[in-house]
Parts: sequence; C-alpha cells; structure tokens
Amino acid sequence: MDAQLKHRPVSPLPVWAALVVVYVVWGSTYLAIRIVVDTMPPLLAASGRFLTAGAIMAVVLVLRRGPRILRLRRAELAGSAFVGTALLLGGNGLVSLGERDVPSGLAALIIAVVPLWVVLLRLLAREQVRRGTIIGVVVGILGVAVLVVPRSLGEPVATAGLLMLLLAGACWSVGSYYSSRVSLPRDPFVSTAAQLLLGGLALGVAGLAAGETGLLQVERFSTGAVVSLVYLIFFGSILAYTAYTWLLQNAPVSKVATYAYVNPVVAILLGWIVLNEEVNATMAIGGAMIVLAVGVVVRTEVRGRDDIAALEAPPADAASPDHARRPPSAPDTPAGARADAK
Repeated sequence: MDAQLKHRPVSPLPVWAALVVVYVVWGSTYLAIRIVVDTMPPLLAASGRFLTAGAIMAVVLVLRRGPRILRLRRAELAGSAFVGTALLLGGNGLVSLGERDVPSGLAALIIAVVPLWVVLLRLLAREQVRRGTIIGVVVGILGVAVLVVPRSLGEPVATAGLLMLLLAGACWSVGSYYSSRVSLPRDPFVSTAAQLLLGGLALGVAGLAAGETGLLQVERFSTGAVVSLVYLIFFGSILAYTAYTWLLQNAPVSKVATYAYVNPVVAILLGWIVLNEEVNATMAIGGAMIVLAVGVVVRTEVRGRDDIAALEAPPADAASPDHARRPPSAPDTPAGARADAK
C-alpha cells in the first residue's frame, strides 16, 4: 500500500461516515440473511447474491479500465478460487444454513470469534503470539461455550445450526489466514470481483448438489426476503466493502478494526428490534465475553504491528477476512471486502 496514500490527512467526518456504514451494514447482514433463508434456498440465494455483486463489480471495472483488467494469471485464478470458496461457500454458506435454526444475533456472536480462530491457526503454524492475545483467545472460547452449551442440550436441531456456525467461523478463518499466503490479483477490486464470482459459483454448485432446486419456488418468496437479498447485494457486498477498502487507506487500522466487535452488537440489537429475537442473561454474558476477547486480541495485535490483515473477519458478508494487505472480498462480516459472511 502506498505510504503517501496511507498517511494522507483526512477529515474525521468522512472517516466516521465510512465507519458507520461498516458498523451498521455488516452488522445488519445477519438479520438480512435470517429473513432471506425463511423462504429462499440458503445456498442458491447466497450464490445469486455473490454472483450478482461480482458481476456488477466486474462490469464497472471493465467500463472504467478496459477488459484487460480482468485478465488473471492461472495462479491468481487458483488463489481467488481457494479464498473465495473458503470465505463464501465455507463461511457465508454455512452461516446461511445455520441461521435457519439459530437467531441472527446469536449467529453474529459465534462468527465474531473469527479473529480468535485465526490466532489458533497462527499458533499451529508456530508463529509468535503475544500473551495478551492468548488470554483473549481463552476468554473468547469460554464465551462461546457459555453461548453454545446450554442451547445445545436437548435441542438437536439447534445443535446442528450451532455446529454449522462454528464450522463457518473456522472456514472463514482459514480463508482469511491463507489469503495473504496465496497468489491473488494485486488490485483489491479485481481480487474481490474474482473471489465473489468464483465463490458464488461454488455456492451454486453446492446448492444444486444439495437438491435446493426443489426449494426454488418463486411464488413463495416473501417480499422481505427479496428486499433483503437486494440489500445484501448492493449494501452488504458492494457499498460496505468499498467503505472498508477506503478506510484501510485513510484511517488508523486500530480504528478500522473496531468493526470486529461492533458488528455483533448491531446484529443483536437489530434481531431484537425487527424479529423480536430473545436476548437472555446467558447470551448477554457469553456475548460480552466474546466482544471483550475480540477487543483484547485486536488491540494487542495492532499495538505490535502496522496491520491486522490476519485478524480481520466478517460477514456474513464477503468482506474478507486479508484486509490490510489485500482488502476483503465481502464478513456479511467479519471477516470481509470479502463481501460478506456477513
């Protein structure tokens, strides 16, 4: 990233405006996904979302820079396919499946531990990890246990959804961690478009293999689901990603990273207000532990280095979780742009 661009003075107003977009939009993607999967097939709906967003970005790139901008080397295609599949199929796809049985606010809290999964991957790779980071991971894991264990006892359907969400976080973490270790297009927007298209294609294949074509009953799609899907395409996968990319170039990464623990709070509030989702004492305690843990990890890591690419998560949106080096591909979030798991 160009040093002059990164340190160019920017007025606080546009910075906070962009932060609000990332806070609210990526935090709201969990609610939007919950509404979509009520009447639409989860994997095919997610596929349509990312293919549409990727196609729009590709068209804009071609119109502005010419068709040569989309000519990728074989290694770049392979890297984009790997990261896009891990983030969008493994991350967002499993979030969409899990949210059929799990409230959106709880889903957001479970996905919020993505930075903690990334730290575990770093430990497995024998990287040096600060003591404060390890403490944060332990607290976060305990917070997940507080959320998951009581709900899983005697509730087999909810248990399956919770396990899908935990696996979604792990997949998102793998995509995030290795996104800076595989070959990707240098231009972040080209990289994002490629990951959206290839990840969306993988979701479509998975949806067809899972037999979701039988659920494609357009007459049963609710108005809320259609509106939510459009919202996810244009706001979750395009607008928030653009705002996030701009923030990485114009604001301190320690400030940008706050989305990782603001998004779950926004998701819980919206789920409570819009869908009347329950927020009980157990959820409050477990959620507080996770948000605290993510805050400790992010701040500890930022204090020791200039970027937190490996810690960035998302959404429920392709917000990709390698942000500081190569911006996300929409991380709904976390993670993200990796345009959305969020």
